[in-house]
Amino acid sequence: MQKLFNVLSVLAFIMSAGMLGSSVMLYSRLPGMITRYADSITGDVTGKVTEMIPDQIEQVMPELPAETGLPIPFP
Repeated sequence: MQKLFNVLSVLAFIMSAGMLGSSVMLYSRLPGMITRYADSITGDVTGKVTEMIPDQIEQVMPELPAETGLPIPFP
């Protein structure tokens, strides 16, 4: 009976150590996973919006000036 209890206690220790290790690994990798997911969603949404309304985006964007004027005088 003692051997059975020893085996069960070793199995319980292995399970606890495995859960602790997996929790630490998940906690350390979670910020990177969130960042990658947010970047992929942002890229997908930007691509879809650009595909859907390219003419409207070009109309809203101002043209760059070809030349500039004099500087504003300092009082």
